[in-house]
Amino acid sequence: MSATEFTLEDLRRILREGAGADEGVDLDGDILDTDFERLGYESLALLETGGRIEREYGITLDDSALTDAETPRALLEVVNAHLAPVTAA
Repeated sequence: MSATEFTLEDLRRILREGAGADEGVDLDGDILDTDFERLGYESLALLETGGRIEREYGITLDDSALTDAETPRALLEVVNAHLAPVTAA
């Protein structure tokens, strides 16, 4: 799949498909700046999420990029940086 933007809705879908959602966590709420740990997603779940993103969007993410992205906003930025077209100088 070729995409030009990875959105919060895309991330919510992939999180639910891969690891589900903890009871009591509202992924539909304002989660952009909430730590993944508070949302109930530990490092293994985030690695699975990263793998799903890579397969679906045809990109490669560093493991460190996934672990450094502590919030949905940070992960969106990482993924979108990989999706951005490279322009020649």
